[in-house]
Amino acid sequence: MSPAAPSTLLLITFAGVALVVVLITWLRMPAFIALVIGSLCVGVAARMPAADIPRAFQQGVGDTLGFTAMVIGLGTVIGKLLAESGGAVVVSRALVRAMGERRVDWALMLSAFIIGLPVFFQVGLVLLAPVLFTLARQAPRDDMSLVRLGVPLVAGLSAAHVLVPPHPGPLAAIERLGADPGRTLFYSLLVALPAAIVSGPLFGRFIGKRVRIDPGGVAEQFAGATVARPPSLAVTLVTILLPVLLMLIAALAQATLPDGRARQALAFAGSPLVALLLATILSMFTFGRACGFDKARLLRFAEDAVPPIASVLLVVGAGGGFGRVLDAAGAAKAIAQLMGGLEFSPLVLGWVIASVLRLAVGSATVAVVTAASIMAPIAAALPHVSKELLVVAIGAGSAIASHVNDGGFWLVKEYLNMSVPQTIVTWTVLETIVAVAGLAGVLVLAVIVR
Repeated sequence: MSPAAPSTLLLITFAGVALVVVLITWLRMPAFIALVIGSLCVGVAARMPAADIPRAFQQGVGDTLGFTAMVIGLGTVIGKLLAESGGAVVVSRALVRAMGERRVDWALMLSAFIIGLPVFFQVGLVLLAPVLFTLARQAPRDDMSLVRLGVPLVAGLSAAHVLVPPHPGPLAAIERLGADPGRTLFYSLLVALPAAIVSGPLFGRFIGKRVRIDPGGVAEQFAGATVARPPSLAVTLVTILLPVLLMLIAALAQATLPDGRARQALAFAGSPLVALLLATILSMFTFGRACGFDKARLLRFAEDAVPPIASVLLVVGAGGGFGRVLDAAGAAKAIAQLMGGLEFSPLVLGWVIASVLRLAVGSATVAVVTAASIMAPIAAALPHVSKELLVVAIGAGSAIASHVNDGGFWLVKEYLNMSVPQTIVTWTVLETIVAVAGLAGVLVLAVIVR
C-alpha cells in the first residue's frame, strides 16, 4: 500500500488531533484511551503497515516515559518530603518577603526561568510544584489563584527550555546550522526573558480571572503538615537546587573540559536521573531525619507519593505515543516537502516551519531538529543571515500551540488539575505567546545585529 500524499497527511494529522479532543471533551473518555484510539486511527488513515502502528505507539510511550517516569517519580518524592517537612512553606514565605504578596507571580516566573536554564521542563516542574501549591493554598487574596500563579511558573520553565542552550533543541540547531554557541546563548537570553514575562505574569493575571480550578490529587499530597523542626531556608534551597547545580556543572564541563574521566564523571552526576536520585537521597536527611521523621514515616511518605502520579504517567506516555505515530506516518516529512520551497525571510521561514512541525508531531525537539535541517542549506547560501538568530527563531517556533499530541500538555493538565479546554486556553495559549514573542524579539535583534 503506497503512503498517503503530503497534503493528505496534513489533513489526517489535524483530523487525528480533532478526534482525540472530541473523545475526551464530548464523550468523556479517559485521555490515555482517547490517545490510543487517535493513534490507531491516524496510522490506518495514513496507510502505515498494520504491524508498524502499535509498534510506533509503544516506542513513543517508551521514549517519553523512559525519561519522564523516573524524573516525575523521584521529583514527586522530593516534593512530598519538601511539603511534609515544612520546607515548601519556608520557600514560599521567602518569596513573599522578597517580592511582596502582589508580585509573587513574578517571583515564581523568575525562579522557574533561572532553574529552567540548566534543567529540563519536567524536572523544573516537579521541583517547584510543592512551592506553587503552598503559595496558592496560603495566598490571602482571592485573585492569587492556582492559574495565576501556575501560568508564570510554567512560562518561565518553557521559555528557557525551547529557546536557551544547553537544552537539546537549541543545541541540535546550533550544530546543524553551524551557529556560534556563545552568541546564540546571549541572543536567546535576550529573547527568552521578555517572552517569559509576557506569557507568564502578564498573561497569568489576565487568564487567572477567567479560569478557576481546584487543586487535585497531585496538589493534595503536597499539603504537608506542621512539624516542630522545619528545615532552614538555606538547607531547603541547597536540597532543591542540587539537581540544578549538578546539571549546570555537567553542561559547563561538556563545553570546557577535554574528554576524560573528570568530564565523564560530571556528565554522569549531571544526568537528570542521577542528579534527581542524589537529591532524593539528600532530601531523606535534610527533609526527613533532620526534621524528626523516622524510617517508617519516610518510607510511608515515599510510598504515598507514587500512586497519585500513575494517571499522570499514563496520559503523558500516551501523548508521546500519539506524537510518535504522527512522526512515523510521515507528517514531518510531508511538512518539510510542502514548506521547504516557500519564499520568506529566512528567520520567519525557520519559525514557520518549526511551528507547523510542532503542531503536527507535538515534540518541540523534533520540530527544531527537522526545521534546522531544512534551513541549513538555505542559511549556508545566505551569509548575511545570522545563524544564531535563526537558531532562536526556530526554537521560538517549536513552542507554538502545544496540544494533545505533546506530553508536556498532559503533564501541565494533570499537575494543575485542569480539563482539556482549560489547558488549551491557558497552556496552549501561553506557548503560542512564547512563540510569537520569541519571533518578535528575534526580528528586533535582526535590525540591530548585522
